[in-house]
Amino acid sequence: MASSILRTEKLCKSFSNGGNQQHVIKNLDLEITEGDFTVIMGSSGSGKSTLLYALSGMDKPTLGKIYFGDTQIQDYSNDQLAMFRRGSCGFVFQSVYLLDDQTVLDNVLTGALIVQKNTPELVNKVKDLLRKVGLDEEDWKKYPNQLSGGEAQRVGIVRAIINEPKILFADEPAGALNSASSRDVLDIFTEIHKNGQSIVMVTHDMKTALRGTRVLYLRDGGVVGDYRMKPYTDDDKQTRRAGLAAFLEEMGW
Repeated sequence: MASSILRTEKLCKSFSNGGNQQHVIKNLDLEITEGDFTVIMGSSGSGKSTLLYALSGMDKPTLGKIYFGDTQIQDYSNDQLAMFRRGSCGFVFQSVYLLDDQTVLDNVLTGALIVQKNTPELVNKVKDLLRKVGLDEEDWKKYPNQLSGGEAQRVGIVRAIINEPKILFADEPAGALNSASSRDVLDIFTEIHKNGQSIVMVTHDMKTALRGTRVLYLRDGGVVGDYRMKPYTDDDKQTRRAGLAAFLEEMGW
């Protein structure tokens, strides 16, 4: 049985808004098991991204506990959180945030060298991953402004997984892409999940959500729905879509 990789107890996140407290996440108890592809959905303002940032150590909760394995991280200092993210997490965002003055190869190597030594084995690993996401040697010397949106996002994915994170966090990774590039990026997520990567992804898009094995639906800062699916294959796409659509309709999506 898969073990828990991430867990919260009574998690709360509030913001001050004109002297009033806005409670975005409210007393949330959540458990994510190793190997899950968890998708977080909900209407605008439901707390999706706020939850993702809290779970990943990018933002501190107001109250409650966050367990990464057996370790509590909610009281970590900023330096400790940076070390935690560096060693345990990968991040893919809607905007890729590549370094403009570095080539594709150097962008990934820069991320890798934060935690790994510069060795021929590491360089070969980077090149192998770039090939696996469809970027050939002719692309490695390109700069970000020479890439399409889909190509840039592939570089971002390789940069996120090069250090073999325990969890990959993604916030609308295909949100800014055309339909063909979006499918290519989602195929990569499906493949790395198949290889054992734990993923937590925020999306408002049903096509993206179909790739998960679990869909959490947030409303008013709490989980009001929890839908499970088998790992994604193209063969069961129609059945999968019908089941997820029925769940989302029940949630009021």
